[in-house]
Amino acid sequence: MAVHLRLTRTGRHKRPVYRVVAADSRMPRDGRFLEILGIFDPLKEAGLPELKQERVLSWLRHGAQPTVTVKTLLRRSGLWKQFESEKASKKKGA
Repeated sequence: MAVHLRLTRTGRHKRPVYRVVAADSRMPRDGRFLEILGIFDPLKEAGLPELKQERVLSWLRHGAQPTVTVKTLLRRSGLWKQFESEKASKKKGA
């Protein structure tokens, strides 16, 4: 089972809010998911997602692949840099 970190759309008409979820890659966009990892409201001023940082890092460590959009959000929030530095230090130590 390939797990992807991706967005599912919620909210109302012309007022989208997205959930960042861990989901099986074979499931539809708004279909079944494994875990809710955060929320992203693109209409807020800051434009930063509210994420469960430890859970996101845990999924990434276990091989979950983020979509392009989620990867951008992780970069904005600083989590991607943290994950990359962990991966580099693990590789360097091995």
